Amino acid sequence: MMRVGLTGGIGSGKSTVAGFFQELGVPVYNSDSRARELMEENDQLRKAVSGLLGPEAYLGPALNRQHIASKVFKDKTLLGRLNELVHPVVRKDFLAWAERQKAPYILQEAAILFENGAYRAFDAMILVTAPEETRIQRVMERDSVSRESVAERLKNQWETSRKIPLADYVIENLDLENTRREVGRIHRELLQLSGLEPSR
Repeated sequence: MMRVGLTGGIGSGKSTVAGFFQELGVPVYNSDSRARELMEENDQLRKAVSGLLGPEAYLGPALNRQHIASKVFKDKTLLGRLNELVHPVVRKDFLAWAERQKAPYILQEAAILFENGAYRAFDAMILVTAPEETRIQRVMERDSVSRESVAERLKNQWETSRKIPLADYVIENLDLENTRREVGRIHRELLQLSGLEPSR
């Protein structure tokens, strides 16, 4: 079974692309949403996050995402320390999930697979892109945040031009129908690479 990474900068629409792959029957592991769940469910990780960011990191059982974002997106060192706590737990969870899947290939969706070097562990990498201004507008509308807040997050991710040479497939996500067609094309190619669909 092939393992394929799916990544893209904030606001690129990688979750939309992941949804198109899911419609085709591809198992998708969403690292970002699963990380939030693990930060709430895993007692050891919960204690570590509270120790790093203070008790305000949680509102009862739930993550205080606004507090966490306000702390880490302005402090690269703090963000790095948080990632050092969370990423190994997510990696272990992903590997356990992957073992349970029965498919020609699986996708792991995550925001910083290039930045953290994790892309080297995948058989193929898909990068989702969109112009920076489009991405900023999408995030401002989605999260009801200011342009400055989005800019802080962008600083912690690589420029698209740095990621493209490392990607096996690049999807520019502007027109949804074009994106869906591109997902279909890549899906067929990945099936061929996995040996489960004959070459045409």
